[in-house]
Amino acid sequence: MAYVDFIMKLHKSTKRDYVARVVNHDKAECAEVAIKYGKDYWDGERQYGYGGYKYDGRWRPVAEAMAKHYDLRPGAKILDVGCGKGFLLYEFTQVIPGAQVAGIDISQYAIDNAKEEVKPFLKVGNAVNLPFEDRSFDFVVSITTFHNLYNYELKRALQEVERVGKDKKHIIIESYRNEREKANLLYWQLTCRSFYTPQEWEWFFKESGYTGDYSYIVFE
Repeated sequence: MAYVDFIMKLHKSTKRDYVARVVNHDKAECAEVAIKYGKDYWDGERQYGYGGYKYDGRWRPVAEAMAKHYDLRPGAKILDVGCGKGFLLYEFTQVIPGAQVAGIDISQYAIDNAKEEVKPFLKVGNAVNLPFEDRSFDFVVSITTFHNLYNYELKRALQEVERVGKDKKHIIIESYRNEREKANLLYWQLTCRSFYTPQEWEWFFKESGYTGDYSYIVFE
């Protein structure tokens, strides 16, 4: 297991007013809406989630960097746990010739409104029970999903990633390294259930037998 960053540059490209997130709207009510992972979360007003999650190519550099780092060859089988609208998976199909992609997400709305090119390969499901055979995928990735699970779900979900993947896996979570980042995370998040430092996440990974890599985003 190693820390390998693919996402902080993309994460930092978005400007955030943490205090406004709390004082301009009823944060609890916004979170109640967001946790349904419906239209409001993906394509509604910003206080409920993404504020409109449209394809804009931002995930292409991430797919390119992952493909290069993990030496993903033509025809590679790739699973995205928490795939959302499938934008990253689409980029993998453009970066890796003949890539065979699959995605799973808890949001029916996200799957219904996924990028058309990959929609047939996506399904609604939960990270704690992946509907795939053992060692089905050459690469398993999960971006900003696992922190939305409760702590009692984490071990099972991590073991599922380990089960369906081969040797190449990468999980990205939200985390914090100091009190300022913790406060900003609490201000900004809407769906987070597991609030842990990188060291705590590493403990969960090891306790679950997860052998892949990881990285995290922080709210500086």
